[in-house]
Amino acid sequence: MDHQKLRESISAAWATDVLPSLSGLVEIPAVSPGYDADWEEHGHLRAAVEHVRGWVASRGLPDARCDVVQLDGRAPLLLVDVPATPGAAATGTVLLYGHLDKQPPLGDWSEGLGPWQAVIRDDRLYGRGSADDGYSGYAATTALEAVRGAGGEHARAVLLLETGEESGSPDLPAYLEHLDGRLGEVSLVVCLDGGGGDYERLWLTSSLRGAVQATVTVRVLETGVHSGLGSGVVPSSFRVMRQLLDRLEDPETGEVKVAEMVVPIPEERRAEAAELVALHPEVAVPRFPLRPGMRRVSDDDVELVLNNTWRPTLSVTGAGGLPDPAVAGAVLRAWTSLRLSFRLPPSADAEAARVALEKILTTDVPYGAQVEVGDFMVMNGWHAPVLAPWLASALRQVGDRVFGKPCQSMGIGGGIPFMEMLGRRYPRAQFVVTGALGGDSNAHVPDEWLHIPFAVQVTEAVAHLLDAHARAGGQA
Repeated sequence: MDHQKLRESISAAWATDVLPSLSGLVEIPAVSPGYDADWEEHGHLRAAVEHVRGWVASRGLPDARCDVVQLDGRAPLLLVDVPATPGAAATGTVLLYGHLDKQPPLGDWSEGLGPWQAVIRDDRLYGRGSADDGYSGYAATTALEAVRGAGGEHARAVLLLETGEESGSPDLPAYLEHLDGRLGEVSLVVCLDGGGGDYERLWLTSSLRGAVQATVTVRVLETGVHSGLGSGVVPSSFRVMRQLLDRLEDPETGEVKVAEMVVPIPEERRAEAAELVALHPEVAVPRFPLRPGMRRVSDDDVELVLNNTWRPTLSVTGAGGLPDPAVAGAVLRAWTSLRLSFRLPPSADAEAARVALEKILTTDVPYGAQVEVGDFMVMNGWHAPVLAPWLASALRQVGDRVFGKPCQSMGIGGGIPFMEMLGRRYPRAQFVVTGALGGDSNAHVPDEWLHIPFAVQVTEAVAHLLDAHARAGGQA
């Protein structure tokens, strides 16, 4: 393969073809179904899929098939099937994954920026879904084109872009069953929904946490009453909620007490965390915008990495029944509702954790208060398999040829449901979970942006891996 030709074609494609279409994708408000109950009526998810389908179909990949697949009542997905190059017809299937659904706007964006407004400034493409991860389908398609144009090889490649990842991918199990005969024998999975701590090297995700989310409501009264009359007689719903939370989490240390959410940390991941801290201390633990005087959970960076990747944590991400302080009257409120979000270790059983959580919250409730637990989101984590020799060698070459620095592995505190599903379905497959998302790319919050030169390099890296996989004969 002509590496110089590969690089030049990818750079040219991004400048002239990818960015205009990707900008158009940013402008589609394709909010994930979990945040838009009327998503089907609004049609934005379908519009996003059709937008990318049209672009991929226009690229002229030989005999490529671009299908929009939608089961009844489920969010659509785009499936692109690209036949192997002549010399790699017997090397199995490469499955390339990304998603087209987006988080909601969530807050005020900076002046001149907006969630559905594509703006390019200083090598950055701003807009919701730019980095997480609307670029993925464009990068995968461009990599396939470039491999062919530079004289390289690639196995049969299937690009799968779903529209429910930000909602926990609830429809993917059904789609995997539906598409089972079309995916073939997958020997390599390339997921472009990841990223890392800087834009200087390819970052590989070694593990992903799972999650259990639930809405918990404590009810103590049919209606609110005057606090001067009711307090001291009726326990506040907030106090009952606080006691229940103490069953789940140590209020002093933050340690999660639910046994089903705790697993032993593998020694290789402890070693990886220590290496990450030693080699990339500025990346290992992001420097979040703490308020003056605020301290982190620990002064030990290795422990902080493990907290974020292999230990369960609880965040309260929403509340109901609590009026704004400016208009809060002297009322003993009838109910309090909280949205609980647990991040689980990669190897924890999320369903077992959900069952345990519900039991803890509804058994022997203080004062006999009424507790409702529902609106669950359950997602298993994922732990990467050991790299095959061909893939380890290819990643070293990517580090040398594309970035000039070695690749780096690290665990991620977030999750990608599809990886665990694929890991169970294709236990012999190799996995590369990577991407252009940086630690400061503002995914899920205002001013999300994609580092364009880095995305171009990630595209080149994927092209090298496709060629190496084909030349290795698709070995697991």
